[in-house]
Amino acid sequence: MNKMNKFDRNIPYNDLPLLPPKVDTETKQILRKTITAGRALAQLNGTLLNLPNPTLFLDTIYLQEAKASSEVENIITTNDELYKSLVANRKVDNSATKEVLSYKEALWLGLEELKRKPFITTNLCVRIVQCIKQNSASIRNTPGTTLSNIQGKVIYTPPSGESVIREKLANLEKFINEDETIDPLIKMAILHYQFEAIHPFYDGNGRTGRILLLLYLKLSGLLDTPAIYLSEYIIKNKAEYYRCLRDVTEKNEWEDYILYMLDMIEVTSNKGLKRLDKITEVMEETANEIKMKLPRVYSKDLIEILFRLPYTKRQNLIDEKIGSLKTVGNYLIALEEKGFLKSEKVGKEKLYLNQKLLEILENNE
Repeated sequence: MNKMNKFDRNIPYNDLPLLPPKVDTETKQILRKTITAGRALAQLNGTLLNLPNPTLFLDTIYLQEAKASSEVENIITTNDELYKSLVANRKVDNSATKEVLSYKEALWLGLEELKRKPFITTNLCVRIVQCIKQNSASIRNTPGTTLSNIQGKVIYTPPSGESVIREKLANLEKFINEDETIDPLIKMAILHYQFEAIHPFYDGNGRTGRILLLLYLKLSGLLDTPAIYLSEYIIKNKAEYYRCLRDVTEKNEWEDYILYMLDMIEVTSNKGLKRLDKITEVMEETANEIKMKLPRVYSKDLIEILFRLPYTKRQNLIDEKIGSLKTVGNYLIALEEKGFLKSEKVGKEKLYLNQKLLEILENNE
C-alpha cells in the first residue's frame, strides 16, 4: 500500500488525497485503451450528429440511462411502466418509477445548466441531487455516514465534516474545470472516483456521480449529445466496478479502475451505435410501410412522434400540429388496424404502443 494513502475503512477518510493523483495514470495499457474507447465514442458522436433530427431519441435514451442508473442502486421499475408514466397524464404512484423520472429530470437540468454556464461546480452537484431526491438535500454536515456491504460490514467511511467535504469538492471542481494536462477520458474516470470517494451527500451520490460522467462528456466536447447508457455496463459488471473503486482507495491502484471506465465507454458506445442503427432502420421500414398502406396518414413528423418514445397519444400529435382531435384520432385508429400500434387504456386515456421500438430498447444484447 502506498504510504501516502493510509486507509482504515472504519475511520472517516479525511486523508483522501487531493487531485491529480500522485501516480502514473497514463500507463501504456491505459493509453492504448484510450485510443479504442475514444474512437468508439467519436463514431457514436458522429452518428448522433448525422441523424435527421439529433434530439429525436433523447427522451428515450435519457430514460433508459435513468432506469439503469437507478437499478445500480436497486431501484427497479419496468420500461413499460416508465414510458407509460411519462406519456400518461396521471399521478405516478410507483416510488421506483418516480425516482427514475426524477433522475431523468436531473440529467436535463444538468445539461441546461451547462449551456448556461459551462462548468461543473459544487452548486451544480447540489442542484442535481436535490432534483434526484426531490428535496432540499445539501452537503453532509453530521457525522456517522458509512457504506456497508449486504452482510452489514463497513467497507468504507467517507470524509466527515462539512468543511473537509467542501475542501475536497473545491479541489475536484478545480481539477475538472482547469486541469488540461490529462487526457479527457482518463480525467473522466479520475473525477468519477473522486466524487464517489468524497460521497458528499446523505443519499443520491451514485446517481449524481453517473450524471456527472455524462455532463463531463458534453463539457469536454467528447459527446455533443451525451446520449449513452453508461449505467447499463455498470449493472452487468457491478462487482468489478466496486472492486476497482475499493482498490484505488485501499491500495492506490488506479490502472484497473481507469481501464474499467474506458472499457465502459468503448462497450457502451459500440452498443449505442448498434441500437441507433437498428432504430433508424426500423423507423425507415415503418415509414415506407405506412406510406404504402396509409398514404393519407403518412408524414415525416408523424413517424418522428411514433419513434420518440414507445408510447404516444392523441395530444402528442395535436401538439405537433399533425391535425385536429378528430383527425389524429382517426390516424391512430388506422395505424392500430394495420398493426403499426397497439392501444391500451391507462386511467382515462388511451395510449398507443410502438411495440417494435420497445423491443429494440428492451434488447440487452
